[in-house]
Amino acid sequence: MIRVVVVDDEALVRSGFGLILGAADDIEVVATSTGSEAVETFLKERPDVVLLDIRMPDVDGLTVLRELRTMPDPPVVAMLTTFDTDEYILTALDCGAAGFLLKDTEPDQLAQLVRTLAAGGVVLSPKASRTLLRGHPGTETAVDEDAARVRLLTTRERQVLVLVAEGLSNTDIGARIHLGAGTVKDHVSAILTKLRVTSRVQAALLAQRAGLLDERPRPGDGG
Repeated sequence: MIRVVVVDDEALVRSGFGLILGAADDIEVVATSTGSEAVETFLKERPDVVLLDIRMPDVDGLTVLRELRTMPDPPVVAMLTTFDTDEYILTALDCGAAGFLLKDTEPDQLAQLVRTLAAGGVVLSPKASRTLLRGHPGTETAVDEDAARVRLLTTRERQVLVLVAEGLSNTDIGARIHLGAGTVKDHVSAILTKLRVTSRVQAALLAQRAGLLDERPRPGDGG
């Protein structure tokens, strides 16, 4: 059972997410809270996944995220936003958020996104991701630099990076391309080092900007 806490300043959002996720057999919303109660709620409930509003009037979502990330065995945190573009998203990713999604995400997609987060995957709301990429301070020069770093990857690492960007966990990537989860973990570590990023989400965004997602993994490829 995946234990989830929803943090938002609007009661309607909290109850709505609770009802949607509570309908899934493998997900339990153990609590909902406002920003000021978030850390206390986490310490009490110890959820696997936290869905955290990025903008709240009482306590800023980024403040909550930073505090959660300093705790032992922190939860996986995905940021919630009502905006197609949000200037705080990049900061949230830099602070360790595992992804972001819009509050108007289709209900039938929400449970699967939570499962992806719990499995260690990346969650990038497609609509918000496209907007972020367009609004990213990535000039043509920055995109060229991203592409240059991607070229440092072996064929296998590029293959793994594409699957990371699709939101797959290490176990799922291994099953897709017939590698052990430990081997995939080693590949991901090498990818993060070569791309000079600190999280799977940042690697996925870089892969998108560099156009790597136009390539499709082939199980027979090596590297």
